[in-house]
Amino acid sequence: MDLKQIQDLVKMVNKSNISELSIEEKDIKITIKQKEDKYVTGVPAQQVQTAPMPIAVSAPATAAAPAASTSAAPAASDNLLTIKSPMIGTFYRRPSPDKPNFVEEGDEVKNGKVVCIIEAMKLFNEIESEISGRVVKILVEDSTPVEYDQPLFLVEPI
Repeated sequence: MDLKQIQDLVKMVNKSNISELSIEEKDIKITIKQKEDKYVTGVPAQQVQTAPMPIAVSAPATAAAPAASTSAAPAASDNLLTIKSPMIGTFYRRPSPDKPNFVEEGDEVKNGKVVCIIEAMKLFNEIESEISGRVVKILVEDSTPVEYDQPLFLVEPI
């Protein structure tokens, strides 16, 4: 998709009663939202992954505080997989303050289940699991900043 096509989409949304338009093609996701006062906000195209490929990591040694930085790596078990942040942003465990968390420790997740939201540039990106299993550990606290490729969840495959 080129810039001309994106501009045409913005114009089309502006002239219509559509409040939001999201398009995904291969590695590109575009979301165009109309504000209530009818101004259009175009969200720049960006490389999007809903969740990174699972990579084996080790299990935490204790159930102490969650990892505070990306350099803190859990220790020990080979059978756990991790869900990592596909982008830099702010990590949220629930869709809004009055809603329940997407997942808790001990919950089972399936491929495609939304496990969290990462806000980047005022855009809320739903992060989906690409693995099936049981959430063993949530490594990040709600409403905290995360880095690209930072571990978010440890999952035991089932």
